[in-house]
Amino acid sequence: MATEATTANFLNSDFRPVPQPPDFHPEILVSPHDGLHFWQFMIAGSVAGCVEHMAMFPVDTVKTHMQALGTCPIKSVGVRQAFCSILKSEGLPGLYRGIGAMGLGAGPAHAVYFSVYEVCKKHFSGNNPKNSAAHAVSGVFATVASDAVFTPMDMVKQRLQLGNSAAYKGVFDCIKKVLKEEGFGAFYASYRTTVLMNAPYTAVHFATYEAVKRGVIEISPENASDERVIVHATAGALAGASAAVITTPLDVVKTQLQCQGVCGCDRFKSSSIGDVVETIVRKDGYKGLMRGWIPRMLFHAPAAAICWSTYEAAKTFFQEINASTESGT
Repeated sequence: MATEATTANFLNSDFRPVPQPPDFHPEILVSPHDGLHFWQFMIAGSVAGCVEHMAMFPVDTVKTHMQALGTCPIKSVGVRQAFCSILKSEGLPGLYRGIGAMGLGAGPAHAVYFSVYEVCKKHFSGNNPKNSAAHAVSGVFATVASDAVFTPMDMVKQRLQLGNSAAYKGVFDCIKKVLKEEGFGAFYASYRTTVLMNAPYTAVHFATYEAVKRGVIEISPENASDERVIVHATAGALAGASAAVITTPLDVVKTQLQCQGVCGCDRFKSSSIGDVVETIVRKDGYKGLMRGWIPRMLFHAPAAAICWSTYEAAKTFFQEINASTESGT
């Protein structure tokens, strides 16, 4: 009876429920799709891709020279020797040969890359930020689409990087001569290899990036907003370096296919990956499949850090614009 009386007292209409403060959750991540439009993802990705590749282009040139077998100017597989040889033969401009092709290809390709990734991530993850499998699968879809855009310009870029000015005078001269002498198929000779390389690369890259980013943020969630650039740069660098080393053999095959017949490099009867691997192993042993892994890692670690930091900064910019537009309506 005493219990019932006590309960009745607490149910008295004079008592008013005290409103509870909302749960505090530090702003670790924005909404799964980040509240952006498709075209905003494309612009953010395009800017990030251009900044990344332009900043790291000299390292990419060294890597291309190291991976091109045959009678090309670079004989040694050492990073320092390759770098010095380029400077000796062509000077500082030699490190930037082909950058125009990179500029034409990187922007559109990364616009496709990041926008497809974001759309697929939203679709496959089920709004679960810890779904690493969804991040990996989304990365694969993104690379298949973006490689279709980027592969032709990547082929032009690598041919120009080899430094044979007698063969090609520039981007458009290279495009014209390849079309005339080798046909349209030459632009996509390495597409299958590129996809087979970039599919595991992006699967490892995106899964590692999302996992590291989440782990770094969980260590200090109260500082997540203040350290956003550091978080993205750290996660991007680790993701880029690990994925780059794993996929180096296929990158060597891709370079061989794209540079065949240029500057004395081998020409292959088909675009078969097995034939290229056999040629590389015969001429340089199994170590030849890892040619350029150091500059590749040195390229992708800072490049990924730059790319992700720029991409997330661009997304934040668009988020603020969208928020101000919504508050004004």
